[in-house]
Amino acid sequence: MTGRAAERRERLRATAAERGLDAVLVTNLLNVRYLTGFTGSNGALLLRTDGGDVFGTDGRYTTQAGTQVPDLELLVDRATVPALAREAVTRGAGRLGYESHEVTVDGHRQLERLLTDAAAGATVPELVSVARAVEELRAVKDDDEVDALRRACAVADQALAELAADGALRPGRTELEVGRELDARMLALGAEAPSFETIVATGANSAIPHHRPDRTVLAGGDFLKLDFGATVDGYHSDMTRTVVLAHAADWQREVYALVAEAQAAGRAALAVGADVVAVDAASRDVIAAAGHADHFTHGLGHGVGLEIHEAPGIGPLGAGRLAAGMAVTVEPGVYLPGHGGVRIEDTLVVTADAPELLTLTSKELLVL
Repeated sequence: MTGRAAERRERLRATAAERGLDAVLVTNLLNVRYLTGFTGSNGALLLRTDGGDVFGTDGRYTTQAGTQVPDLELLVDRATVPALAREAVTRGAGRLGYESHEVTVDGHRQLERLLTDAAAGATVPELVSVARAVEELRAVKDDDEVDALRRACAVADQALAELAADGALRPGRTELEVGRELDARMLALGAEAPSFETIVATGANSAIPHHRPDRTVLAGGDFLKLDFGATVDGYHSDMTRTVVLAHAADWQREVYALVAEAQAAGRAALAVGADVVAVDAASRDVIAAAGHADHFTHGLGHGVGLEIHEAPGIGPLGAGRLAAGMAVTVEPGVYLPGHGGVRIEDTLVVTADAPELLTLTSKELLVL
């Protein structure tokens, strides 16, 4: 990880130089992890444009920092961010970048006071927002990140396969029971944690896009929607599959076939340089043409990585174009209130050729 983290810091260093910054103070813990490999609960990074970066944490993590961040100068102080801010002044930073999307109004005022006090009458460094500069770098995954995503998706695939093979998706069980067993299987297969609160929605609940599982009992003839993922080495997978229990009605087969067609269109639209709004439209237009425009109520997808939802956003209000190495979901749905709904979701990586599919569970309609 040391070499890969160093490469990432160089990319941020280039961004800082382009913006005329002397240093960047990185305080978002996931961004710190991305740039250093550190996984503790208190850490920050002072990245200097001319080199000589400083990693800060507190005494609880001295040993861990020595193992995970051996290539950077270590500053140990319980008040980690203030200590690094003072270090920026000491080392002559005239323009200091900071993550404005992470800093509160009160935090900004405190940071300004710290810099003023540290300057002790000399020129106070100018605080300059770098907004989501690190998140923009994170949107394009390197080989190590894609490998972690593959493994996270493989865990989720295997957990669902085992659940179905063992007959755990059957009438008479509750949504909560199914969700808890799915989570347990992912953990047993090596996941650090579920990627998010697992969604299990049966019957009319499947028409609620983000239904939280409850004690509703699975019944024959119902849709059963499972939206879940595994976290492996900090990276999140995301997959949705919808099945029918016992027997499928004609209307269920029709809705499922429509969503499957829309999902295939969305996957096919994933290409280097594709506008994210156009990718969304490729899938959404299929559903709209069938008269269900009002029943697809969310964006087509999102980036995945160290967070379950990260750049890029793929939807009608999205912005930007896809690049090789972006890991994204494609997840259209049709939701019929009071009846049921279908969502089919995969995690994929955009490549110069066809997108790489990471979630490999069949998308054929299963009647269990």
